[in-house]
Amino acid sequence: MPGLNNFSPALAGLVPIAVTIVSGALIPFQAGANATLGRSLGHPLWATSVSLLVSLAVVLPLLWLLKVPLPSLAAGGPAWMWAGGVAGVFYITVALVLAPRLGAGGFIAAVVAGQMVGALLLDQFGLAGFAARAVTPGRLAGAALVVLGVVVMQFAAVAGQAQRQRRRRTDQPAACAWPASSRRRARQAGQRQCWPGTIWRAGSSGWVAHQQCGRPAA
Repeated sequence: MPGLNNFSPALAGLVPIAVTIVSGALIPFQAGANATLGRSLGHPLWATSVSLLVSLAVVLPLLWLLKVPLPSLAAGGPAWMWAGGVAGVFYITVALVLAPRLGAGGFIAAVVAGQMVGALLLDQFGLAGFAARAVTPGRLAGAALVVLGVVVMQFAAVAGQAQRQRRRRTDQPAACAWPASSRRRARQAGQRQCWPGTIWRAGSSGWVAHQQCGRPAA
């Protein structure tokens, strides 16, 4: 980054890391914002298109403010260099569809696991313009721990959802019979009739509905 050479070597090394951490922290927010945008617009691809247009609207003023020269393709380049835009569309669409299902933590953990596996492959074979770097046992172990973390988080999320569903079923009031004498007393007290499942209890002013599982009939 420009200007970092004016700082001490330790600080110059921490600033890029801090900026990277901040940019990484924005990824789950981006996924949530795009998912909400997709629900508002009615389809994930509309949200992807709008997100990319907003990005373009932000970048163009920056190009003008920084006086960036016009692009030049005189040097040429490999054909696969245009695939970055396709990958961006794929990632944004997957994020806005799956992030709400997996949750912010589960989605980002899965993304990081995929990034680790992809990065190891790119380094090992020197693909996408990266210099070839051998995959060491330490790097493999680190990637395996990340993948294991994704599996643990997903199992924990599924177990937590099942537990909440069991608790919700347990907390529901049990259906009770409503004898004829109770109905007569309720009508005499001016109470509304209800469907099976309402629990009626005697109160100071007559029979009243203690818990209701739905909308009572008039």
